[in-house]
Amino acid sequence: MHLKKLLSKMAFAMTNRQYYLYPKKPFTILVEGNIGSGKSLFLNHFKRYPSMKVFDEPIHAWRDCGGHNLLDLMYKDPEKWGFSLQSYIQLTMLEQHVKPIKEPIKFMERSIFSARHCFVEKLMKDGMLTQESAAVLDEWYKWIINNVDIPVDLVVYMRTSPEIVMQRIKERNRQEEKNITYDFIKDLHEIHDTWLCDTKTDTKKLPLVILDGNVDKNNMEQEFRKYDSYIMDCISTLS
Repeated sequence: MHLKKLLSKMAFAMTNRQYYLYPKKPFTILVEGNIGSGKSLFLNHFKRYPSMKVFDEPIHAWRDCGGHNLLDLMYKDPEKWGFSLQSYIQLTMLEQHVKPIKEPIKFMERSIFSARHCFVEKLMKDGMLTQESAAVLDEWYKWIINNVDIPVDLVVYMRTSPEIVMQRIKERNRQEEKNITYDFIKDLHEIHDTWLCDTKTDTKKLPLVILDGNVDKNNMEQEFRKYDSYIMDCISTLS
């Protein structure tokens, strides 16, 4: 479909909240990147449109699993709590992947894929998971991927330098993130690059947009607008 025609349909849907122009299965976009890379700012850019459903990372659930703050516990003692948190992350991300929505476009902050390929990978690399625990997480991941329909149509990678990420982490001053080190962030940056930019990974076949996350936060809105048309063009496959 011609982009101009698609945008016209999008505008109609946004104005009238009518979604019958689109198929029932939403066009799903994963927004991936390091801690503090700018994912939330990108997602907030699209929250203004009623035709788009945005799922923020379910941090609230990780902070309150039966009254336990697994996120905080993991940062304090990853060797003890890494398996518990990643098990729960796998569940909560899967819930978001399969949750039905009425909107034609679905945005997700991170995914079950980055949970496995980045954060479980990091714990394994650091020796914070026993081989047995890593095997359990990996078997669950493979079963889910092979038995549950998890459609992904586009991956947006907020690629941000570790130096900028550390600066933003300090500025937002989240309790759980106070002990995060530069080396931790640098490793995660390299793991994300390997996962999303290496031709051997299982998500390389998906359309990928790499955004410059180093842009000053005050200018990010302008940067995001540059990709509106590209994303809408990708969504043209809906019709």
